[in-house]
Amino acid sequence: MSNARELAQAKIFFALGDVTRLSVLRNISSKGALSASALAVGSHVSRQAIAKHLRVLERARLVGHEKRGREVLYALRPERFDDVRAFLDAVSARWDRALERLRSSLEEPDPETESKK
Repeated sequence: MSNARELAQAKIFFALGDVTRLSVLRNISSKGALSASALAVGSHVSRQAIAKHLRVLERARLVGHEKRGREVLYALRPERFDDVRAFLDAVSARWDRALERLRSSLEEPDPETESKK
């Protein structure tokens, strides 16, 4: 895996590793494109804090923005979540293979025990 790809994945997981950013993503995914002000309504953080979280999400390319008049709206970039899913599926497959090897080795009869029978 290239360093650039690993860096991109690290940015994604860093961005997903914060409860406020997860809340922002949940709101955008359920309500569609929203401004930082709209995302701050009902939140425990200020609009400025939401804007900072949106910058982190944007650097990870999990959201993109579009200017509509005087308002900047943020929307999900669903293709990035496909990248996350592919990465997690690959990790899961490696663990499944490792666990299968462990299970197989535990179920194989021990040659020393078998020869003593």
